[in-house]
Amino acid sequence: MYEYEIHHFRSTELIRKAEHERLAREALRLRRAARREAAEHATEGAATEEHTSRFRRHRHPRAA
Repeated sequence: MYEYEIHHFRSTELIRKAEHERLAREALRLRRAARREAAEHATEGAATEEHTSRFRRHRHPRAA
């Protein structure tokens, strides 16, 4: 009888861990999708607006 209870407990624990891992993967997938979408919106706005008003200068002049 104890073997059955131990088996049942282990099975339940494995199911619980699998559900937790599935939820963690789903949350990660949603965060990545949100980050991708935010990056898309940022690049759409950057195409129409300048990033900075200054002209870019080289830090070191070139040798002739």
